[in-house]
Amino acid sequence: MPRKAFAKVRPAVMKGERNIHMQERQGDQGRRAELSIQKKYRKPIWNKFVGGLRDYGMLRDGDCVAVCISGGKDSMLLAKCMQLLQRFSPTRFELVNLVMDPGYSPENRARIEENAALLGLPVTIVENRLFEAAASAEKSPCYLCARMRRGCLYKHARALGCNKIALGHHFDDVIETVLMSMLYGAEMKTMMPKIHSTNFPGMELIRPLYLVREADIIAWARYNDLEFLRCACRLTEGTANGTMDSKRQEMKELIRALEQTNPSAGQNIFHSFHNVNLGTLVGYRGDGGVHPFLEEYDRPGSPYWLTAQICGQQGPDLRSARPGPAVSTARAEAERE
Repeated sequence: MPRKAFAKVRPAVMKGERNIHMQERQGDQGRRAELSIQKKYRKPIWNKFVGGLRDYGMLRDGDCVAVCISGGKDSMLLAKCMQLLQRFSPTRFELVNLVMDPGYSPENRARIEENAALLGLPVTIVENRLFEAAASAEKSPCYLCARMRRGCLYKHARALGCNKIALGHHFDDVIETVLMSMLYGAEMKTMMPKIHSTNFPGMELIRPLYLVREADIIAWARYNDLEFLRCACRLTEGTANGTMDSKRQEMKELIRALEQTNPSAGQNIFHSFHNVNLGTLVGYRGDGGVHPFLEEYDRPGSPYWLTAQICGQQGPDLRSARPGPAVSTARAEAERE
């Protein structure tokens, strides 16, 4: 081959070699990310992921689950954990990784596809223009977008033959939601580990990362040099950069401050709504109405009578919860008052 011809061919060959080496590095990175879930982060991520599925009965034989991927760290980790579970679990179920593009920028759309490929996650992408629709709302565009997004996910998941959708909400999302409901919604409301859909009969929503702390998800991503989307919404891009007010970020900072003086604060918030004392509630909402405690107060056998009996007993505490020292101290001070 003439020297000039060889000179023309060589750059193309070198470029091809670089692509091969890049693919090999990406393959190594994806394998490392997968292995680290089961090795380095087995206790804080894998065991809690499996424990949440088991404790809250989220998965059954024959289920077909649509893992909803937004492109962030939480949903990507969830998709990878579900993929590993399908490989090793005796429970037989089907998986679909569902990506809904509500109007992402080309850069964000490409980032999602690249990360999915790197982690070995086959994805099904559906498109709509939710961002544009939400932007036209005069009030609460984020709330409107979330409602529309959830409906679209249910719709496409059912069309794909799924009976469940899995979202990437984690432990910190749960306790932040509880505080937001109390401080800004004037109600005590939790984020449930699973719920039946009211608008799509037969469909169910599950949250398999319910017990996983956000700090451990961040640590996993950093350990594997993974860069995920933070906030792909054009309406709230400022929030990701710290320039727009965020009530959820405010709750994060509040919990962080509480844990500086009481390291068990986050755990205690979480366990508190698993250990509700019905006999101390002034009222509750249910059965289509609001019910004050006076409806049951004088009825023998009601929670209010049982609470009075327990408080009057001598001997060891009959409650099954095991609160931390700070909770016990606060409870003792309240009882003295």
